[in-house]
Amino acid sequence: MSDENEELVYDEEYIKQQMLQNQKERKSRKSFAWLKRLRRLLRFLLVVGLILCLYYSLRLKYWYLSPNAFNSVHNGSLEIVNNNIVPSVNILRALRQNPIPRIPIYLYNTDELKDDILLLEPIEDVYIRRFWLPARLLVIIKERKPVITIAPAPEVEPIAFFAKGGKLIGKDYLPLDPKYKTIRVLSYGVRGDDYRHWTPDKVALIEKLAKTIEAYTKSQIEYIDFRNPDDVYVKLPEVNIRLGEVDESIFNRLKRLPSILPQIVNLDKKIKYLDLRWDNANYIKLEE
Repeated sequence: MSDENEELVYDEEYIKQQMLQNQKERKSRKSFAWLKRLRRLLRFLLVVGLILCLYYSLRLKYWYLSPNAFNSVHNGSLEIVNNNIVPSVNILRALRQNPIPRIPIYLYNTDELKDDILLLEPIEDVYIRRFWLPARLLVIIKERKPVITIAPAPEVEPIAFFAKGGKLIGKDYLPLDPKYKTIRVLSYGVRGDDYRHWTPDKVALIEKLAKTIEAYTKSQIEYIDFRNPDDVYVKLPEVNIRLGEVDESIFNRLKRLPSILPQIVNLDKKIKYLDLRWDNANYIKLEE
């Protein structure tokens, strides 16, 4: 009988322990389930918060270009660099052809701005960079290199210039910065050899002619007189050179310069010009 009582007591203790264990497991499962739901909620709130932060940050005014960006180059929203020939006001005028859209700077398509700037004759290419926070534009200009300036007379200021490649550019962009070392060419533009009809090949020929003469003479040309295309003159500091017609033989005739110039230095008389019009003869014309 005692054994049976002991077994009953043992069974009751065991059942109580099992019930307590089951209660602990149920509480643990409930706690884990609540933590799981809480993590999901926090994760959801975090995603919503990030989306809202992103939405409102992208709508900040610093992402948008100022409506007055094209009014001047001193407003912090626009910078123009490398324009030595084209005034900034001309570039601003070209930019103002396009209204500034109310969109973030990273969505701003600058192709139309570039196309309008390229309409300015001295500009060869343009690069537009966009910057964020605050929104601003950097306009980088690449201008055509001037090689020839045109004037109707030696004492008259240039009225036009040719850029590398033969592009003729009018007086709106003159005078040029002194840092540009160009070839001064005299041409009337109304008679004789009209510079407005010169081809790129003609411009390249004049450039080559000037470089060849300066290489042979070691002097810088003051001007080339093309007002009479059949009788071209070159003015050097020490002597005038009469070339005559600039034809296929001109560069062969110029090869004689290094041997002729030392003879001129030793002359006591004043020289009017050195005549290189003839293929097989050199003449020195003296002042009368």
